[in-house]
Amino acid sequence: MTDDLQRMIERAHAADLAIHSFAVSVDGDDVVRAGVAPWGHDVPHRMYSVSKSITAVAILLLADEGRLSLDDPIIDHFPEMGPVHPWLAATRIDDMLAMTGPHSRTTYDADGDGWLESYFRVPPTHRPGTLFTYDTSASYVLSALIERLSGMPMLDYLRPRLLDPLGVGHGMTFLTGPEGISHGGSGLIATPGDMLRIAQAVNGDVAVLAAPLRARLLERRSDPATQTWGAALRHRYGRQIWLPTDGCWLMFGLGGQLVYGDPSRRLAAVVTADTTTLASGDQRLVDLLVSALGAEFDGDVLLRPPTPPHEPASARTVRGVCTLVSGEAAPPRLAVELHAGGGAIEVADSSLRFDTARPTVTTLPLGDAGVTAGWSAPGVLDVRVSAAAADIASVRLRLVVTDAGILTVMSQGFGPSISSAWTWRGSYEVR
Repeated sequence: MTDDLQRMIERAHAADLAIHSFAVSVDGDDVVRAGVAPWGHDVPHRMYSVSKSITAVAILLLADEGRLSLDDPIIDHFPEMGPVHPWLAATRIDDMLAMTGPHSRTTYDADGDGWLESYFRVPPTHRPGTLFTYDTSASYVLSALIERLSGMPMLDYLRPRLLDPLGVGHGMTFLTGPEGISHGGSGLIATPGDMLRIAQAVNGDVAVLAAPLRARLLERRSDPATQTWGAALRHRYGRQIWLPTDGCWLMFGLGGQLVYGDPSRRLAAVVTADTTTLASGDQRLVDLLVSALGAEFDGDVLLRPPTPPHEPASARTVRGVCTLVSGEAAPPRLAVELHAGGGAIEVADSSLRFDTARPTVTTLPLGDAGVTAGWSAPGVLDVRVSAAAADIASVRLRLVVTDAGILTVMSQGFGPSISSAWTWRGSYEVR
């Protein structure tokens, strides 16, 4: 597996996918444990839709305790939301777990209020159980159900049943929606190490989750073949968990947050990443990972951040404050320091320093960040930034120094909530 994993990492880097951490266990023992500063095995990371699978585990635990039935209509647990459309009245908890609810898309506005109510108020487009529709609002409603029935935040409910027996979760948190409900669709923040232990529990490598519950979680419940996503995400779907190949399972989160298991081989893997700079980059990473983990393991892997090519002879020297000649959304003045060894630039009211010889670890308004840089062609400096806090974000800068005394800069920001201040382009007079 080592060569396959190393090739996977190299192919990911070639596509400008930033892998923050990577861990693999076999028979419950860590065999790969790699991270790129400032992230790593024990550093909390936003897991996005991996949250859905954790929500599903909590629902199945409540079902085992007899506090709900998967065949319950969801409206029975939220009677204050009635009356509702007949197709909503027929929607069962199990339909929501299988992503075969009645809506064509997530019902709430991420920047608005009333996420819970939106599920019951937005008109449905089809009968439940007929179409696969990836719906984060369904997961949010399920997390509200967990907290309503248990009388506590979801993680508090899970602690004695899952987290404490595994010895994990002390730094685990959930972002909340506008009603204060744990965002069971996308809000989980957890360390890769904790997620690896949870993966081992789903596999059955550690005896924490009962076998019938694990079987229900991984039972094929719907067909996601109509998705326009990567091949591994169009195979089968269980209860808020993907089934990318026969016998294997996958928790999948935006930006390349992946938790993978192969129970027959007692193999578990966790990847945290930022793939936002490439369209469908997270789906590309899934396909690479599933393929790489199909081989046998025989050693360690080397993980570095993606780094632009660097040729010192291509470097140019610029120092001082440059004045805007023309641009789009560009700052009127730009303080820069460029040389063969790296330099600094003011971007979005932040001082961004970079080194062409090694990655730079810094803290930006975007969060803790890793920065790499290289003079990729004569007068052309490329800078890559990958950051993570409550959200992931990437910035790509290209600075072109011409002999005519003009510095042209293109800054591109990527991420689910990155400020527009990180995206602009402009040409500056160098003095």
